[in-house]
Amino acid sequence: METEEIQQALSTSEFFKGFDSANIKAIAGICTIRACAGGEFLFRQGDFGEHLYVIIDGQIHLERSMDFGQRKGSVVIESLGKGRILGCWSTLLNAPHVLMSSANCQRPTRVLAVRGSQLHQMMIQNTDLGFNILERLCFLLRDRIQAAYGAMEKI
Repeated sequence: METEEIQQALSTSEFFKGFDSANIKAIAGICTIRACAGGEFLFRQGDFGEHLYVIIDGQIHLERSMDFGQRKGSVVIESLGKGRILGCWSTLLNAPHVLMSSANCQRPTRVLAVRGSQLHQMMIQNTDLGFNILERLCFLLRDRIQAAYGAMEKI
């Protein structure tokens, strides 16, 4: 995917939509593309996380495995498609973190991968960008927590 296409994917994503073109260009410069087959996990619960992902195309189920002794299984927290974002947010704070869910690709999926530590450095250097990212992060985390609680009610 060319730089222009990466910028397009970022600028139309739920998270980065509305960011100015200079910031989109800068963020695009730290993105890599990852392709996953259907049934493949982008990441697994319990792994160490250091990336954020923007879905270019495909479908990912964000899942949480649970173990209640006799009852074990997983629950889909949310189904995510084009333009949605997921990953390890703690890396924005330069803090190690173990992933609390898995990302299961339901069909062939391509994502933009952004290393959280690199985005963190950009946020420090550009505090306006940093504020915008943290503000959107608050809303996104609120929505994910609500989705997780909703999923737990299905157990």
